[in-house]
Amino acid sequence: MNNMNQMMKQVKKMQEQMLKAQEELGEKMIEGTSGGGVVTVQVNGHKKVLSINIKPEAVDPDDVEMLQDLVLTAVNDALTKAEELANQDMGKFTGGMKIPGLF
Repeated sequence: MNNMNQMMKQVKKMQEQMLKAQEELGEKMIEGTSGGGVVTVQVNGHKKVLSINIKPEAVDPDDVEMLQDLVLTAVNDALTKAEELANQDMGKFTGGMKIPGLF
């Protein structure tokens, strides 16, 4: 019975560490870029877009599609980096297993 209590304490400690790590992910800023830096997107570790910065030279009224592509590419770059960060930070708790809904 003593082993069970010890195991439960370890599980509770791990859960607390995981919650803290998830909170810390929300505070981390990740940046994605495209067009050599003319479009920059910042997201947090929870994959929420925080800002989009577009330099004036990226704006061509005759080529709106290019700007749309640049924004899309920068957003996807930032989200990919955020996913990699989450996998890296949370992977130490899951041993590399993908647990749905965890992150």
